[in-house]
Amino acid sequence: MAKNKANKRSNGDGSVRQRKDGTWEARFTVGINPGTGKPIRKSIYGKTKSEVAEKLRTATSSVDDGTYFAPEKITVKQWFETWLSEYMAGVKPLTVQQYRSMTETHIIPALGAVKLSKLTAPQLQKFYNQLAVDGMTTRRKNKETGKMEIVKKTEKRENPETGKIETIYFPLSPKTIQNIHDIISKALNTAISSGLIKDNVSARCTLPKVIKKEVVPLSEEKQLEFIKAIEDHKYKNLYFVYLFCGLRESEAIGLTWNCIDFKKGTMKIYRQWQRTPGEWGTFRFETLKNDKSRTIALSPFVLSVLMDQQKKQRVEKLAAGEFWQGFDTLKEQETAFVFTDRIGKPLNPAPVYENFKKIVAGLGVPTAYVHTLRHTAATNALAEGDSPKTVQENLGHHSAAFTLDVYGHVSEKMREESASRQQAMIERMGLKNA
Repeated sequence: MAKNKANKRSNGDGSVRQRKDGTWEARFTVGINPGTGKPIRKSIYGKTKSEVAEKLRTATSSVDDGTYFAPEKITVKQWFETWLSEYMAGVKPLTVQQYRSMTETHIIPALGAVKLSKLTAPQLQKFYNQLAVDGMTTRRKNKETGKMEIVKKTEKRENPETGKIETIYFPLSPKTIQNIHDIISKALNTAISSGLIKDNVSARCTLPKVIKKEVVPLSEEKQLEFIKAIEDHKYKNLYFVYLFCGLRESEAIGLTWNCIDFKKGTMKIYRQWQRTPGEWGTFRFETLKNDKSRTIALSPFVLSVLMDQQKKQRVEKLAAGEFWQGFDTLKEQETAFVFTDRIGKPLNPAPVYENFKKIVAGLGVPTAYVHTLRHTAATNALAEGDSPKTVQENLGHHSAAFTLDVYGHVSEKMREESASRQQAMIERMGLKNA
């Protein structure tokens, strides 16, 4: 009796029913057979009634809006395009742009025609292996069509042994292959929850090992040289904020004066100035990387740097006159950008980066980049005795464990101080050298 009652559909269930093996099935109509005039019905399955009901709602909704594809017919290309357009709610626009770029550049050209339900782990493994051999691509104009196309990046080089000209291909880095794999895994997991496939075949692939790059901050000697080199530089105050506050590039450039509390001596970081996806040369405010705002206590020196920047900005406003495009009054300056060009517009990150590279190249550290100043700030803080938790909160990392993982290297100064503290403890115990 109980079994019959379980199989009986209640109001609102539609065609959801429990099967003899305990699993659940939902039947729905996807169209009309043009030959017979009869409805074309499909089934979806799940372990629980609620799971199947959710899959049914998704499927019937896609039928209604015209985006439904029969699970056995939908291709990798069709699914990834649907996933990118319909399942990105809550994902940052720049992240979506990166997903789309990777998909269009690598995934669809290699796997787009494969039926999603027929995609196998060996196919994916071969795809990843090939990326590690010749995966780097570039955009070139097709001479026949005049259109820009994505092609394998190649270079003609002379073989020193044979003297012949050979075509050289360029592999993708293990980290980039890992990123592509993560996109595929996310898309396949969504396909599972939508009832299109049963499992995620990407989980059974082996990826090239990602060798973590060691964080290389500026040494104390190079920091002093850098400070001297920017003494009269137009971006001096911005570089000081990078060096002593450890902000990300987009966070520092996106600072507005309402972030600075001169009375309390604090700086609030709650957004970043990011390039608008798909619109070259335009920027907009976005939420932080981990969506969590933070407040940093500032040293008197950094406060003096910001005060200098405020005065400098007012002088530039007077000099620009009618060409000024920033704030109009001192009241408006309170919410205007901290770092601006000579006519009050927010800074473009490109010249900030290019100027920095010229400076550090002159100091003999051409491999340094603006983000190196953030690494340097973190390393300095740890070396001076700040707790990993404090450094984590100041940098905006999601955990102190992550901070320790990134900055696990120990500076010479920290090692020496550790040995000195241990020796002092030993001497308090009354022990003498052997």
